[in-house]
Amino acid sequence: MNLQQLRITHLVENLERGGLERVVIDLALEQTARGHAVQVICLFGLGLLAQELIDAGVPVTACHKKRGLDLRALREIRKLLRNHNTQILHSHNPVPHYYGVLASISMAGVTIGNTRHGMGNAPFNVRRELLYRISLLRTSFVAMVCERARQNFIRHRIVGGGKAKVVPNGIRLSLFSPHTTGAHSLLAARLNLRPNALCIVNVGRLNPVKDQATLLHAMVHVREAVGDAALVIIGGGQLQNELPILAKKLALENTVHFFGDRDDVKTLLPGFDIFVLPSLTEGYSISLLEACASALPIVATDVGGNAEIVKPGINGTLVEPRKAEALANAIIELARDSKLRQEMGKRGRDWVSANGTIEVMAQRYLNLYCGDLA
Repeated sequence: MNLQQLRITHLVENLERGGLERVVIDLALEQTARGHAVQVICLFGLGLLAQELIDAGVPVTACHKKRGLDLRALREIRKLLRNHNTQILHSHNPVPHYYGVLASISMAGVTIGNTRHGMGNAPFNVRRELLYRISLLRTSFVAMVCERARQNFIRHRIVGGGKAKVVPNGIRLSLFSPHTTGAHSLLAARLNLRPNALCIVNVGRLNPVKDQATLLHAMVHVREAVGDAALVIIGGGQLQNELPILAKKLALENTVHFFGDRDDVKTLLPGFDIFVLPSLTEGYSISLLEACASALPIVATDVGGNAEIVKPGINGTLVEPRKAEALANAIIELARDSKLRQEMGKRGRDWVSANGTIEVMAQRYLNLYCGDLA
């Protein structure tokens, strides 16, 4: 295998906006920049983010899989793998993986690997996981996004310990600027706040698992303790109508601002003072990596892989999920100490620079492709 230029195929469900999809796009772009020949196959539709790869010259194809076993989609994947002369088939999550394994049967010279982007928490879809485990017989490695996820998948006997590896997600650090007073002043003016008002941000899908409702309840306490504070929630989803109603019920309509789904998050983050993630479950959060890159102190729930990013007293605080008062107290502590916020933000930026970049992630995957990651 020529390690100078690998021929890599990424197989995903789609490229809609999300953490998994962001990782795949950034990884494909980084691998292309390193001289590898990369294509991306979407098992279903293309998705909103596919154009980013297309504009960069990375081939992206949608197979438009139908419900149930879709032999036409299998034939399409097989044709794309052959035409690309694929050496590395890197699938993401279970359904693309067993479709990729089936499509590549009898194809010589193809190394097959998979990334499970979730946390490996029960309950599982029995049929899906059975097909996935069978497909692992022809799989060289399975990467998990954090150590807690790896342990979960092994404990539930989804993946054997010998094939289970950890490759944390990474971001493109150069796209993010650290917090500045100038950016803060611009944001405060946009929100009709005084220049020194506290600006808090949450980024994530508006659905129950992200638990912005608990954050809204926490903001009642924060407003009472801090006074001049505002929360901006960035994201869209199934609760985009319900959460503003809750904010109004809590008399927070002038304190909480809903920015909706946006593609300019990285330019907004440097204006905030604190990043809050109140999720009930998480994998290895891209949003937390982006907060670190923007030199923001973090308040997050102690779930999933959050503790592998947020180190209490170093770059943020961890609290129990669904505890509005604990969440509020952690925010208030940071709100009252600007020096602590600055120190935590700097340490977070230093940490992500050394551990959480797309370059670090791409090298770890290259090591896995070549069988060098223990």
